[in-house]
Amino acid sequence: MRAPDRQGESVTTAKAKPGRLRYAILAMLFVVTTVNFADRSTLSIAGDAMQDDLGISSSELGVLFSAFSWSYLVAQLPGGWLLDRYGSKKVYGTAIFLWSVFTMLQGAIGFFAGAAVVLLFVLRFAVGIAEAPSFPGNSRIVAAWFPTAERGTAAALFNSAQYFATFAFAPLMGWLVVTLGWEHVFSVVGGLGVVLALVWTKVVHPPRSHPRLGEAELTHLREGGALVDMDQPTADGQPDGATSARRNVRYVGKLLRNRTMLGVFTGQFFINTITWFFLTWFPVYLVQERGMTILEAGFVSSLPALCGFAGGVLGGFLSDWLGRRGMSLTAARKTPIVAGLLLSTSILVCNYVTADWLVVAIMSLSFFGKGLGALGWAVMADISPRQIAGLAGGVFNAFGALAGIVTPIVIGYLIDATGSFDLALLFVGACAAMAVVSYLVIVRKIERMDLDDIDESEAV
Repeated sequence: MRAPDRQGESVTTAKAKPGRLRYAILAMLFVVTTVNFADRSTLSIAGDAMQDDLGISSSELGVLFSAFSWSYLVAQLPGGWLLDRYGSKKVYGTAIFLWSVFTMLQGAIGFFAGAAVVLLFVLRFAVGIAEAPSFPGNSRIVAAWFPTAERGTAAALFNSAQYFATFAFAPLMGWLVVTLGWEHVFSVVGGLGVVLALVWTKVVHPPRSHPRLGEAELTHLREGGALVDMDQPTADGQPDGATSARRNVRYVGKLLRNRTMLGVFTGQFFINTITWFFLTWFPVYLVQERGMTILEAGFVSSLPALCGFAGGVLGGFLSDWLGRRGMSLTAARKTPIVAGLLLSTSILVCNYVTADWLVVAIMSLSFFGKGLGALGWAVMADISPRQIAGLAGGVFNAFGALAGIVTPIVIGYLIDATGSFDLALLFVGACAAMAVVSYLVIVRKIERMDLDDIDESEAV
C-alpha cells in the first residue's frame, strides 16, 4: 500500500509491527515456574515445625530435602526425550498436574507419624519425577517463541521466577505454618498448581499452531532465529524433534564431549548449589543460627529472593543490551554471568558478622549476584541443537539436579558435625567461585550445535 508524504509524493507504508503474543506465553511460563519453585520450597518453610512434630533430625531433613533431586536427576533425560517426542504443550501440562497432586498429598503424612520420613521421601521423590520436564520445557518454548536478540531477557525472566516464588510465597507459607499448621502449606500450594494445569491447556500452543498468532509476529520470530517449527508434526505424526531412544544415548555422549556444552553443564552444577542452599537450608539457618521465629524467617527469606529476582531480570536485559550494542553473543552472555557469580561469593562474609540485618543484607547481595549470573538457560537456548533441545536441556538440568542432591546432604552433614553453618557457607561460596571458572576456562564460543554435524561425525 502507498501513502502520500508531505510533498504529495507516495512512500511505502511501514512494515506491520509484530504482535506481542509471545509475551503472554512468557507470562505463563513465569507463573508456572513460580508455582513450580513454591512447590519445591514447601518443605524448607515447613521443615522446622515438622522436625518438632515428627521428630526429624537435621541429617534426616537433609536427606528429605535431597529426595526431590534424586528423582529429578534420574528423570531429566526421559523428560527431555518426552518433550522432543510429544511436544512441550502435552508433556509440560501433564507434569504440572502431577507434581501439584503429589505436593498436596504431602500435607497428609502427619497421619502416618511412624512412617512419616519414608512417606515424605517417596512423595518428594514423585514430585521430582513430575517436575523433570519443567525447565527443559521452558527452554524449548523460549527457543520457539523468541528470536535470538530477545532470548536472554526471556530466559532470564522465566528463570528469575524461582526467586519471585520465595518472595511471593515464603511469607504466605510462614503464615500458614503459624496460623493453620504446616500441613496446609502443601495443600494450598498444590491446589493452586492443579488449577494452573487446566489454564495451561488453554494458553500454550506451538507458534505455528497458536490460533491468535498474527503473520507479522510469526515473521518476526522466524527471521530473528526463533525455532518456530520445533513442535510441528512430521509425516509420522510426531514433533520434528522426535528421535529414537537409542540414538539419543549417542547424542548425550556427543553433548558431554563438546567443550562448550560441558562447561555450561558444569557451571550449572555449581550455580545450583547456591540455589539449593536458599531453597532448603536458608530458612532453617535463620531460625536455628540467627534465632528468628518461623514467621520472621518466612518474611526475611523474601528479601534475598526479591534481590535474586531483580538480578535475574537485569542479567537477561543486560546480556541482550550488550548484544544489541555490537558485543559478540559469547561476550554478551559471559559478562553478566561472571560478574554476578563473583558477587555471589560475598556469602562468605556472613561468617564474620553478628548483626542480623547485616547478614540479611549480605545474603541479599549474594543472591542478587546469583540472579545476575544465572543465564545458563539462555545459553542453552542459544547452543542446543534444534531437534534435541529437550534432551540437551535435560542433560543440563541433570547437572543442576545433582547439585540439589549434594547440597542439602553436605550442608546437613556439616551442621551435624560442627554445630554451625560456618562450613556450609564456605561450601556455597566456593561453588560460586567454581562456576566462574567453568565459564571463563571451559566455555569458549557460544553458538548453536548442529545435529547434522553430530550425525556426520558418527559416520566418519
